[in-house]
Amino acid sequence: MNPIRGKRGSAADFLEEEYQWENLADHGESGRTPGGGHPAALKEYEAGSATEHTGHHCVHHLGVRNSWLRKIEKAIDNACGQLFKTQYEDGYWWSELESNVTITSEYIMLLYLLEVSRPEQQKSMVKYLLNQQRPDGSWGLYYGDGGNLSTTIEAYFALKLAGEHCESEPMRRAREFILSKGGIESARVFTKIWLALFSQYDWDKVPSMPVELVLLPSSLYFNIYEFSSWARGTVVPLSIVMSIRPRCPLPAKCSIKELYVPGSKHKNFASCTHKLFFLFDRIAKAFERRPVPSLRNKAVQAAETWVLDHQEDSGDWGGIQPPMVYSVLALYYLGYPLDHEVIVKGIKALDAFCMEDEEGTRMQSCVSPVWDTALTVLSMLDAGVAAEHPGLEKAGRWLLENQVLTGGDWQIKNDSLPGGWAFEFYNTRYPDVDDSAVVLSTLNRFNAERVEGLEFAKCRGMEWCLSMQSSNGGWAAFDKDNTLEILNRIPFADQEAMVDYPTADVTGRVLEAMGYLGYDGSHPRARKAIQFLKKRQERDGCWWGRWGVNYIYGTWSVLKGLISIGEDPRAAYIRAAVRWVKDHQNSDGGWGETCESYENPELRGQGPSTPSQTAWALMSLIACGEMKSQEASRGIQYLLRTQKRDGTWEELHFTGTGFPKHFYIRYHNYRNCFPLMALGQYLRALER
Repeated sequence: MNPIRGKRGSAADFLEEEYQWENLADHGESGRTPGGGHPAALKEYEAGSATEHTGHHCVHHLGVRNSWLRKIEKAIDNACGQLFKTQYEDGYWWSELESNVTITSEYIMLLYLLEVSRPEQQKSMVKYLLNQQRPDGSWGLYYGDGGNLSTTIEAYFALKLAGEHCESEPMRRAREFILSKGGIESARVFTKIWLALFSQYDWDKVPSMPVELVLLPSSLYFNIYEFSSWARGTVVPLSIVMSIRPRCPLPAKCSIKELYVPGSKHKNFASCTHKLFFLFDRIAKAFERRPVPSLRNKAVQAAETWVLDHQEDSGDWGGIQPPMVYSVLALYYLGYPLDHEVIVKGIKALDAFCMEDEEGTRMQSCVSPVWDTALTVLSMLDAGVAAEHPGLEKAGRWLLENQVLTGGDWQIKNDSLPGGWAFEFYNTRYPDVDDSAVVLSTLNRFNAERVEGLEFAKCRGMEWCLSMQSSNGGWAAFDKDNTLEILNRIPFADQEAMVDYPTADVTGRVLEAMGYLGYDGSHPRARKAIQFLKKRQERDGCWWGRWGVNYIYGTWSVLKGLISIGEDPRAAYIRAAVRWVKDHQNSDGGWGETCESYENPELRGQGPSTPSQTAWALMSLIACGEMKSQEASRGIQYLLRTQKRDGTWEELHFTGTGFPKHFYIRYHNYRNCFPLMALGQYLRALER
């Protein structure tokens, strides 16, 4: 027995039993395949042929099929072996979450503002920034995007603060790119805020976010709890900073006045938002210049209390970089000394997001151990590793220990008992539905007699997930009914990420978990969710993906959920999705989709093949009974062909989404866990 694959046995073992069946063919009986049809040569498994074979040819074809499946088994065992090598002692998995260089650039800026000197770390961060620069002088949002203006401005400025001479070759090329794209006036709002902190941009031209908003009760139509969790955690501390309007003086050598295009003007927000919001911003500006002192003081104190109350014991705020950075800044400008416990813990938490290798030191926007662990365990379970394997049971117990059983902001609109899981090591305020659904799908595969507390965790977790369903039938990530999408039109919201509305991919994920835990499509919440998904299906059959790139991710998430909850894979709307997946396979057998499909939907399903996106497409087909299709066979060949000798896959493209159009993620775990998951599901489907 293979020590990795455990008690279930391998496909090769299964086929040894099949061999006896095949020998009957020599006596005139037709053979059968694990799927219930006739045995076939390699052509069937690689090209989807339905040719029938009888007689003495069956033994030969069994050997060919056996060889085909043994290749898959070898790939699976190599991948599992490599993953076990990377498991941490406590039981979890954790891989890098790569985004763009603004995260590291802003950390350099933060340390400068705090007057914290770290020469060696700064030198290593400069090395990283220079290593990430494109030949055209730019820095981008994702691999191969052609460069991004705001990202490049922040990297340029950070390098200048760190001592890089403005006439060096990297700086010259960066400057040329910035000026060609319109200079500072064309940058995003958050870039301008950072520049205003250093007196490099006029605070009066930064869109307003009055600190007095924190005083509005949650019962009002508009209040801070109508913002998404990530926007709320950023806006509250940032509104303190913007009310103070600090201006850090800079020496002339650090100034970036050379990044202004002569004759360029401040962006007129009336041209891209409703006039009502532009008027609101003008009124807010006047109020900022002449605030009511008593009201302003009360608001700042309330915001300060909110920030302090939302800090984790670890020092984190929300487990993501923006609230952490702006909370430290807000408290610093309120007079908290650097040796104050709150500041010390906050900086320590930020440092924990940093990592260093031969490329240099960079900061992650977030860390993803719960997500990485659940997906890795699920992939190995799908690959045939026994749930009783010590490494997997250890991971399962670690996931149980990280269930969030305390309250958070989500309770403003939901009075349910807590029971979800967060994304990070430390984030008790903001568990999310997406993580929770995947954790539940994973835990459901363990034996309750061997894992103490399993049934309680599953029960509380599913109750919490169900309670987070929005009134339109869908699920969002962090909040219920966080659907005031008009907030994405205010001048401050140029990244259109102010709300956390229900999406197809998260909804599909919850339906998948519900199906695994014994629910079916007759459940009232499932019925509402299915209707939600049907309304959001695109005309060509796919679904938009919020948290992964993009339509391939959304379509996979939805199809897995629909089939799990009991929808008929032969239903017309599901067949339309299957056709869409098949139609978008690349010539190399893989699937891929560019991040640009968010900006240009006509590019959906198009892009260079990647291991993770190929796996998503394959799992869509397998879930709908298409494991013997030509497309599935070619997709499996792509994964086998691109696997490296050490059992891993390479993936340079970004296939994770933070904010559509504006922020993308390269999960370094995706390239390994999803291909393994797809190979395992394919093998199991054939064995059935």
